[in-house]
Amino acid sequence: MCVAKEVGLTYREAGVDVAAGTRAVELMRSAVRTTFRQEVLTDIGGFGGLFALGKYEDPVLVSGTDGVGTKLKVAFMMNSHATVGLDLVAMSVNDILVSGAEPLFFLDYLGVAKLIPEQVAEIVGGVASGCRQAGCALIGGETAELPGLYAPGEYDLAGFAVGVVEKKHLVDGSTIKEGDILLGLPSSGLHSNGYSLVRKIVFDLAGHAVDDKVDCLCASIGEVLLTPTRIYVRAVLPLVRQGLIKGMVHITGGGFTENIPRVLKAGLGVEIVEGSWRVPPVFSWLAELGGVCTEEMYRTFNMGLGFILVVAPEQAAVVIDQLSAVGETAYQVGQVVSGSGVTFV
Repeated sequence: MCVAKEVGLTYREAGVDVAAGTRAVELMRSAVRTTFRQEVLTDIGGFGGLFALGKYEDPVLVSGTDGVGTKLKVAFMMNSHATVGLDLVAMSVNDILVSGAEPLFFLDYLGVAKLIPEQVAEIVGGVASGCRQAGCALIGGETAELPGLYAPGEYDLAGFAVGVVEKKHLVDGSTIKEGDILLGLPSSGLHSNGYSLVRKIVFDLAGHAVDDKVDCLCASIGEVLLTPTRIYVRAVLPLVRQGLIKGMVHITGGGFTENIPRVLKAGLGVEIVEGSWRVPPVFSWLAELGGVCTEEMYRTFNMGLGFILVVAPEQAAVVIDQLSAVGETAYQVGQVVSGSGVTFV
């Protein structure tokens, strides 16, 4: 007779509550279904999500994966979990949008120390909200209860997006040339990058609490830090399909300095005109509070621009007007120049 049977051990006593997992699925079911497109062939709960690709002339599939990083630590401190799922979707769908892809479907992974069905449903509700904003279906995921792996009350998130673009509409930066214009689309704030530095400055060095308020911020520190990442899909995709965009940049970890050169050919750089867009006050507050130099700020944060479009000079006004028509602001923030890297003028 095995030892486990003698002592009556169960999976639940080992820290994994299967019934709680079933309850979590039931609580999230309606939110997940709100993301379904007509191409979705399976309901929630199957072994795999099925998606009918449909008819394309010459389709290119584009995939991306990302997480939310240590922004989750702020969510733990706030006991607020409704928006980190939206951040998760934004990080991946904005990445695949850079290639001109329409997000088709999304998968999420949630690893938790202890599975609390209501908390899981809250997190997945945020994922579903992000999927609705991006127009993609949440067709599968995994929620894993992992006792002993995470600190009590903590969890980690990862997401995976798949999209499609007609090959003739693929955006790869290959046609970018000197004189092309950079248009910046505003961020909502920090988005989901730089939070290890943010937490070091705000909580470790300055000793603030998440519910503290400071004069230059419009809400509590925690609320400002948890502001969800913007999703740019619906505003940008129509421009891609008209062939108006030469290149795109999702400003994430590495800020301007590391991300913009990723879409440029050898021999090309960019000049960014400081002061040509509105920088949200959270950035100047962090810089002053932590004594962070301007160069480091631009290397770490989005500084108020979450997404950049590279367009021909003669198309800039057309793109700005079309974005304005759908409620999106676009700033002319710089141009492509001969050289390399990012220069601020």
